[in-house]
Amino acid sequence: MTLSYSYVPDYFSLTDILCTEERISCKIEVTLPRLGFLDLSSESEDLKPGAKLELPLWLAQPLNKVRESIISIDIPKTYKEGYREILLADACTVVLNKWNPYYYELGMYLRKFNNRDCEMIIDSLLLTFRSRFRLIMDWAQNPVSDPMLNSLLPRLERDLFLTGRKAKMQLNEWLRKGSCIIETSQSAVNLKKRKRTDYELD
Repeated sequence: MTLSYSYVPDYFSLTDILCTEERISCKIEVTLPRLGFLDLSSESEDLKPGAKLELPLWLAQPLNKVRESIISIDIPKTYKEGYREILLADACTVVLNKWNPYYYELGMYLRKFNNRDCEMIIDSLLLTFRSRFRLIMDWAQNPVSDPMLNSLLPRLERDLFLTGRKAKMQLNEWLRKGSCIIETSQSAVNLKKRKRTDYELD
């Protein structure tokens, strides 16, 4: 049985699991009975509106509904306007892995939240990837002096870099083997014979 990795989120994807473990700063919007123990600074039995918590992404997402939000979120600073402007100015100079190892994956999740800044995240992700794609492909196709380069890239870019590097190595290996005589496939020969027979019958 083969597993399909063409959909997101993927239940069997370690990348998706690690990404959704990212903690998001949240503010409680409604009273939550008997959950006061989650706020260590509160002595109340209930979790009161206004209380601030850090919740993992997988838990924060279902609690932040468009119509009945139990929580509101504060998106991570690396996705806010100031950081988006840095990427817009020159995305290729930024070490995205230091911002977040799952920068693109987390950004795709954040765009689904009920937050004004989240509407701008998708455009920023697309522009950033476009700016850095050519650079990553250049690194993959040419010798790179820094052996730690792939550890400086976020997960998506590192996978792209390694895939490109592997393809380049396979191409070089194929070219070193030399060329051989290319023969016509048997199906093409049979098709040519059939066409010739049809032509003669006409």
